[in-house]
Amino acid sequence: MSPLMTQQLRIQEAIVGENPTPGLFVSEGPQLAGGFAVYLRAYRARLTAALGDNYPVLRLALGDDSFADLARAYIDAQPSHFRSIRWFGDSLADFLAATPDHLAHPALVDLARMDWAMRAAFDAADVPLMGAGDLALLAPEDWPSLRFTPVPSLQLLDLAWRIEPLWKALNDDHEASTAEPEPLVHSLLIWRPVLDCCWRSADIGEAAALQALTQGASFAECCAMIAASGDAEPARTAAGLLARWIAEGLLAKSGES
Repeated sequence: MSPLMTQQLRIQEAIVGENPTPGLFVSEGPQLAGGFAVYLRAYRARLTAALGDNYPVLRLALGDDSFADLARAYIDAQPSHFRSIRWFGDSLADFLAATPDHLAHPALVDLARMDWAMRAAFDAADVPLMGAGDLALLAPEDWPSLRFTPVPSLQLLDLAWRIEPLWKALNDDHEASTAEPEPLVHSLLIWRPVLDCCWRSADIGEAAALQALTQGASFAECCAMIAASGDAEPARTAAGLLARWIAEGLLAKSGES
């Protein structure tokens, strides 16, 4: 390793660890320490801002001071290792679940999950969408083996709290006053068909079928999963779901995923 690279790594470690080691610079003193502090503050301020950009509704729910405290704790526990700052905070929901003292309410873990999923859906690749006309071109005998592909933006979340009203209220009005979230185990779908992200809840059968599609399951296998959930008419239910998914822009045109 070259002397320059060695020095760069030492400076990086000093900034991340907030602990410049003696002899790091040729000349040391109050003036140099002040200059180093600028870099130190800038590093953490930028990461805190990035975390706020990636979790805008969670930041509103916590308030600036509490969110800044959370950011400091997260930066200490999970230093950024991405080349792009866009992905900083990918483990925040798990961090919150493991350290609940940072939250005034346990439902905010699910709020963080929704925040992150909305950003992921927004940033996902664009693909042509399957339309009703595409189904008309399919031969009836091919249906059991058909494999439909969800759009890349689809996010499937398993939540324990009904946090969608809180998320929507704060997203629409940053100063909104909302009721406390209620416990509700459910699945949430988030996707972006064109420009804007959409979201809605899904029952057990639909969520299982979509999860299976993301793993390459055939239409017949999805029908079997729906039947296993207790549905008396799985083929009819699957056909209805397929029509809804196409209408909502949840499926990619064949070969376009």
